[in-house]
Amino acid sequence: MIEYVILVDENDQQIGLMEKIEAHEKAALQGLHWAQNSLGDCYCYGTGVSKDYSEAVRWYRKAADQGLANAQNSLGLCYDNGTGVNKDAREAVKWYRKAADQGYDAAQYNLGGMYDAGTGVSKDEREAVR
Repeated sequence: MIEYVILVDENDQQIGLMEKIEAHEKAALQGLHWAQNSLGDCYCYGTGVSKDYSEAVRWYRKAADQGLANAQNSLGLCYDNGTGVNKDAREAVKWYRKAADQGYDAAQYNLGGMYDAGTGVSKDEREAVR
């Protein structure tokens, strides 16, 4: 999901999409995890920039490494589907688990699916519904 922040200039005028992308990139480069995740979404979905899955993964990883559950889930999805990285079910499980442990419901669902199918982990129906 792309999360937008409405940015305004010094005269309280809304800034256009390209300016928003530039502002997010500046914030992301300063280490703000929400901006890193948002920029990952932009590259993943081609919002204001050309689609670039490798670049999306790079930004998701920066935010995920800081503990942002949404980014951890997004990174898990990338590994689960082989988007921008080699498909790796175990790595997907690792990132889903990090986000799920924080109560992120989409990651809990994704992790449950991995346990239900036995993908990247041993099949475990009890763990799947936990």
